[in-house]
Amino acid sequence: MVTETMRNKITVVGAGQVGTTVAQLCAYKNLGNVVIIDILEGVPQGKALDLQQSGCLQVFDSIVTGTNDYQDTANSDIVVITAGLPRKPGQDRADLLKVNANIVRDVTEKVMKYSHNPIIIVVSNPLDAMVYMAKQVSGLPRERVIGMAGVLDAARFRTFVSLELNCSLVDVDAMVLGGHGDSMVPMPRYTTVSGISITDLMTPERIEALVDRTRNGGAEIVKHLKKGSAFLAPGASAVKMVEAILQDKRRILPCTAYLDGEYGWKGIYFGVPIELGAHGMNKIIELDLTEEEKKMLDISAQDVKTTIDEVDALLAAG
Repeated sequence: MVTETMRNKITVVGAGQVGTTVAQLCAYKNLGNVVIIDILEGVPQGKALDLQQSGCLQVFDSIVTGTNDYQDTANSDIVVITAGLPRKPGQDRADLLKVNANIVRDVTEKVMKYSHNPIIIVVSNPLDAMVYMAKQVSGLPRERVIGMAGVLDAARFRTFVSLELNCSLVDVDAMVLGGHGDSMVPMPRYTTVSGISITDLMTPERIEALVDRTRNGGAEIVKHLKKGSAFLAPGASAVKMVEAILQDKRRILPCTAYLDGEYGWKGIYFGVPIELGAHGMNKIIELDLTEEEKKMLDISAQDVKTTIDEVDALLAAG
């Protein structure tokens, strides 16, 4: 018989590749007990049992549970929402938004029925709109509903900079702001190698090439895979956020946060640097932007606002 422990409880909604990666890394890092939930019968149970059986090999004591019943997610400290459908060939973006918005609305309602004050991290796409949906449905304060996008986009930018300069990834820090999509805004001035801006280390042409590759980082992987999309780096990015929260690291990471006047925008979820700790988002950090950087950020924000307006229309329609 498994007894109750004082470990943190992490619920992962969605037993697909991203959700499975999140569950695996949370367990391997001993961040807490993990619940994997999915509508497919047997899939979360099988993956949870498989992961649990790796515990003696990876040396973790977390209890991993697979379920189709939201009652098993009760009293979760953190909920990572990865549920949603991928975009099909020829599918209109608005159709995908409507389908996934309904999925995220449904799972958020069910999560909140059994966990009254969790911190929610949304990974589902289209990201900016989905995290907004989760906040509106959950009724939680903005500090406790955050989207995973910038950590992943920055990881891609860091990787490309490291490969370009043939230097250690450990020494590279990157900053990517804006919506999670084509209008994201990688920030070369705030991207450094051991504190040295990459604007001092490579030509503007090479920087622009890396910025462009970062914007298309997910599409590049999809093109290689033919079927499916990235899951290892997205999963690792979400767990970086989980770790910062559960261990109160107060990490400053680019995440999708609800703006209330910051950067000149209000009422949208947007990629900005935030401090993550035990209570979720401690604060938003406002960078000093050039006129050109602010212009690009405003273009991205307007794109995000369009999708947010669509979510508001869905909510109004019931």
